[in-house]
Amino acid sequence: MQIKLFDSELKLMEILWENEPVSAKELSIIAAERIGWNKNTTYTVIKKLVEKNVICRSEPGFICTSLIMKNDVRKAETEGLIEKLYNGSKKALFSALIEDETLSKDELDELRKMLEKR
Repeated sequence: MQIKLFDSELKLMEILWENEPVSAKELSIIAAERIGWNKNTTYTVIKKLVEKNVICRSEPGFICTSLIMKNDVRKAETEGLIEKLYNGSKKALFSALIEDETLSKDELDELRKMLEKR
């Protein structure tokens, strides 16, 4: 089952993955420091993520843990991006990346090495 996470939900998941298990209170403190959210915003996003069955909260202390893995989310988001912007073509995505004039020689060499390992 594919779960769509919005940008705000992904931001909170990043914080959760880095700190879990963590209390909702601590999540709200970190979110305030990193992204300027108030406590109510953080708690609203937590509630949405619980409803989506993406995080689990437990008592005592309203402790939050993820129910999905970061790599799985990255893979799904990447596949969605490739489908949306490149008509499902990984080759077209890769072409766009290597044609990017801001890539350094080192970055291009690293991409080449990654391809050679495949």
